[in-house]
Amino acid sequence: MTDVRYVAIGDSFTEGVGDELPDGTPRGWADLAAQGWADATGAPIRYANLAIRGRLAWPIVEEQLEAALALKPTHLSFNGGGNDMLRPRTTIAHIADAFSQVLRRCDEEGVRLILLSGADPTRGLPLGGLVRRRGDQLSAAVMARVAGRDDVIRALNWSDKVLATGPFWSEDRLHMNARGHHRVAARVLTALGFEPDPTWWDLPVEDSGVRLRGAHYYRTHVGPWLKRRLTRTSSGDGRIAKFTDWQTIRPSFSGMESAGEGLASS
Repeated sequence: MTDVRYVAIGDSFTEGVGDELPDGTPRGWADLAAQGWADATGAPIRYANLAIRGRLAWPIVEEQLEAALALKPTHLSFNGGGNDMLRPRTTIAHIADAFSQVLRRCDEEGVRLILLSGADPTRGLPLGGLVRRRGDQLSAAVMARVAGRDDVIRALNWSDKVLATGPFWSEDRLHMNARGHHRVAARVLTALGFEPDPTWWDLPVEDSGVRLRGAHYYRTHVGPWLKRRLTRTSSGDGRIAKFTDWQTIRPSFSGMESAGEGLASS
């Protein structure tokens, strides 16, 4: 395909939280995959990213899906439900219904869906076993919704046991770090039929020496999360998406290790 128009919707996973550039801007797997896509084809692609951290599955659909489809993409990637799983009163069927709605609208608009499952953070989380069970249930429910749909591109990360280990996660234990985002980007490119840079599957570990434990971890990360739940606020309140319109991603001169440098407004 010579005219690729790829738009990503979702929450912090797709926004790129945990893989920040030196200026603090989140990069993440979708930016990396877009650059890798241009590199693999040797031609520019257009890319937009409407994801905003903290969003639940249905707000992603209600706030981002139609805006994404209005751009007339050829491909749309969707992941959601990670924030919903942390709310036990939200049913798995309700979350899976959001995936069905995205697929239905993509079908109606003739857009190819790239379906992702999130990575599994539960080894490092309080009550991780409960969240893992809900994640297993959600993965099964979503796969049932796309059964027999070979046209849906699948980049499934929940079952990746390597990705679930500590070296792929940031200090808060809930968001992937640069290593994790590169591994997900490699899986997306593979699902698209391309050969990613093999180093992306397992980048060298960069040990900053910072690993919060015990009360310090709870004060820094768990406490603020609980406060947001009690006050019904979100980490994404007041934020806008980083790429609401098409960006032209050109093939990098030095290969996929330069991902991100090809981003330029179209």
